[in-house]
This record gives sequence, C-alpha cells and structure tokens, in this order.
Amino acid sequence: MSDGDAAGGGTPEQPRGVDIARRALEEARAAAKAKGQAVGQGRASGVRALRSGRGRGRRGWSGPGPDARDPQLLGALTGALSKQRGWSGKVSEGVVFGRWEDVVGPDIAAHAQPTALRDQTLSVSAESTAWATQLRMMQPQILARIADAVGNGVVRSLTITGPTAPSWRKGERHIRGRGPRDTYG
Repeated sequence: MSDGDAAGGGTPEQPRGVDIARRALEEARAAAKAKGQAVGQGRASGVRALRSGRGRGRRGWSGPGPDARDPQLLGALTGALSKQRGWSGKVSEGVVFGRWEDVVGPDIAAHAQPTALRDQTLSVSAESTAWATQLRMMQPQILARIADAVGNGVVRSLTITGPTAPSWRKGERHIRGRGPRDTYG
C-alpha cells in the first residue's frame, strides 16, 4: 500500500503490535501524570525512591549488616520449611538414622544399628549378645546423646536386641525338640 491509498478512499492500514504497545504506554503515562504520580521508566524511579524511603518498604540502603535479602544457608531454609509444613518430627527421626555414628559415636555405631522408631521407642540391633548387654547398661547415656542431637521428645526409650539364633523350623508342621540331631553323626 502506498501513502496515497491510506490517505485517499482506500482501506485504512491496520495498526501493528508495536504501534498498539506504544499507544498503550502513552495512555498509561498520561493517566499517571494526571494523577500526579512519577512518570519514568521502570518502578518508582530507582535511587531517588530508595533514598527518599519510598522503595519496596525499606528505609534506605541496607548497609554492611545482615539483611533479609542476603543469601540464606540451605539448612536454615529447609529447617524453616519443615517447621512451617509440620515435618519437624519426621526430620528429627531421619537425623537419628542418618547421623547415627555422629550421635552415638563410632564405637557404638560399629557394633549396633537402629532398626525402627515407633511411638518414641527406638529399636537398636546389636551384633552380639555382649554388645546388647553393654548397650542396655549405657541406655541413659545413649538417650542423652540422642536428645542433644535431635531434641527432647523424639526418642524416649530404647529397645535393644541381640542377634537372632537360626531357626530349625521349616514348613508348617514340626516336632518339638532341639532340632535335627540325627543328621550330625
């Protein structure tokens, strides 16, 4: 189309996307100017707004001290999220299992492992009956270490078991006795 067609009796040219956006911006600026608001590019005009105390609810520059806009530690953020969502109990239980060696020490962790945590009772399986007996005598110290690591109320008691003996029962039916004595010559 030529200029003569648009000015003459021909069909008018349709506005393009850029022209529509430019017209909308001009109308918005005119409306803001009519209300007495600052007319500029972007938000409430950057540095002047910060110095005058109008920007984002702050009083001015943050200075060298800690600020809410500073990067946060991942552990602090996940801790706040777990408290907000009500996951704190489950996270504490996971710490008991995940950091068992740090909680009870390397000597105990080498000979005993936690197996379950139900109703604030931690089940611990020892590798021998001697270790199970030793852990039963150390039960108050172990509970104190767990409370220091994850907080009070997560674990209130321990159930310590030793290794299980092999069972000679095979199948549904069996005869009472000590086992298959006749097969050992």
